Amino acid sequence: MRPDAEVVWSSKKVQHKLRWYSLVMNDISPAKFMIAKKVPVDFNPRDGRSLEELWEAHDSVRNRFLKMLNEARNGKLTLSDYKKLPTPRYTFLDLKIELAKRIVKECRFCERRCLVNREARRGFCGLGLKSFVTTYFLHLGEEAPLVPSGTIFYGSCNFKCVYCQNYDISQENPYQGIEAGAKEIAVIQEYLRSEGARNINHVGGDPTPNIHNIVESLKFVKVNVPQLWNSNMYLTEEALTIIIDLIDIWLPDFKYGNNKCALRLSLVNRYFDVITRNLRIICESGDPIIIRHLVLPNHIECCTKPILKWIAINCNNALVNIMGQYRPEYKAWRSPEKFKDISRRPSAEEMKEAYKYAEKLGLDYEEVS
Repeated sequence: MRPDAEVVWSSKKVQHKLRWYSLVMNDISPAKFMIAKKVPVDFNPRDGRSLEELWEAHDSVRNRFLKMLNEARNGKLTLSDYKKLPTPRYTFLDLKIELAKRIVKECRFCERRCLVNREARRGFCGLGLKSFVTTYFLHLGEEAPLVPSGTIFYGSCNFKCVYCQNYDISQENPYQGIEAGAKEIAVIQEYLRSEGARNINHVGGDPTPNIHNIVESLKFVKVNVPQLWNSNMYLTEEALTIIIDLIDIWLPDFKYGNNKCALRLSLVNRYFDVITRNLRIICESGDPIIIRHLVLPNHIECCTKPILKWIAINCNNALVNIMGQYRPEYKAWRSPEKFKDISRRPSAEEMKEAYKYAEKLGLDYEEVS
């Protein structure tokens, strides 16, 4: 255990902003996915209903879920109380599992919307139905409130970042590691929790292409543990609607302050529009969130400052990790003449400017940066 992983909880800001996560982490309240297992659905989600009918039922049943979640957040439904509740035959979680399985057949988990039937062939991300877990372990290098983090690294990604530090598993060979379905992912989660993980940290690559397996894995997880989504957040609204009721704490990257830089460096369209849409939904939900921003050299004005300003205006309940560990990797290292702007580490002056701007905006960053 890192010493600061304990000390950080003496901060009133951390206690307040990460309250729900703390309740679940300490087994005081049931995790969201546990609550979803207790919310009944009065039909079998696999009985052949149309996608439209499933979404209509989802919206209706979700009201019952939110009522139970609010009781848990307010201390009226403890983990002890939860264990006394009956388990319905068909649940809100079952409904989400079926929705995810429908979407993966015409895949639109991410905003690339390749629409590939991943039962038959691989999508843009390079994956079919199986996930590939490249490694899992207790991560001691994450933000202090998260350590030790039960990290599951998934192969593949929906981004093509030219400076990716995990390019071997995200882009060049996403199939290394353990071939895993829902049950295998569930076993990994239970093992990590038994070893002392404060959370289950779904990361990669990116977890988004693996939503169908991750969501279904929760059906088989029997232990209470916070679910953490560590992602580039380039999800569709459908995908976010499925997972938002299952994730207890969010750890999104906010990479670029405009669409032009995102297209050039990560080969994604409409980046700023999509990411801010999704972050706004999460921030308005009241969920705990730690937003990561990796400072790129020569991108203070075009990316860092617009990002920090957006967070200050739209997500003041967030903790913000302003990260200075960028180094040129992958194509940025192999072809520095092509990517001159990011061919070096950020300078001390650039990091000071980023921190100073965050202070000016009143952002809470020191606790996790």
